[in-house]
Amino acid sequence: MTMTTETEFAPVWRAARPYMRARKNDVHIPLSYACAEGLLAHHLEVDRTVVLLGVLLHDLGWAAVDQEAIYKEGFGPNMWESDVRRQHELEGARIAREILGEIGYPPETVDHVARIVEGHDTRQEAISPEDELVKDADKLWRFTVTGVSVACDWFGMTPAEYAARLEREIEGQLFSPAAVAQARAALAETRRQLKLEVLA
Repeated sequence: MTMTTETEFAPVWRAARPYMRARKNDVHIPLSYACAEGLLAHHLEVDRTVVLLGVLLHDLGWAAVDQEAIYKEGFGPNMWESDVRRQHELEGARIAREILGEIGYPPETVDHVARIVEGHDTRQEAISPEDELVKDADKLWRFTVTGVSVACDWFGMTPAEYAARLEREIEGQLFSPAAVAQARAALAETRRQLKLEVLA
């Protein structure tokens, strides 16, 4: 029997909550977490706890970054090399270590999760199968109605333009075939709900 988010990691969710308002992470993180749960059904070989904790904690570092700089420097042509993007990873790893250490997770779990958080955006190669799934789940929320609605503004695009960008990048962004399938299904449903064939 699978435990629900509320009972399984309740202390972590409560500890993470003060960091979640930055950059709409109180929307992004729960949606990415749900994506991770879907991916885990296809990847029974991975450490499920590391994946779910990694997704839950991966973007908390945005709360420690100048909020105006997030939108000025964290999006656009050179966003993967921006200082704020690297800063949020480093701060996020620090916060993850603090939260998991205080709750009492084993040191090897804390270390694995923190290492994933420390490079979830800027490190192109994954350090483990768990890292692959965290990276995929982090991106998959973008393909949902909510993800397109939120992120199109970050990039100064219409929903249709952002959806087209996502489709072009699916194959190069995602590690798991299950993630590719999930992205395509979510994007098709987003296009249907937002009437993007009409509002292109």
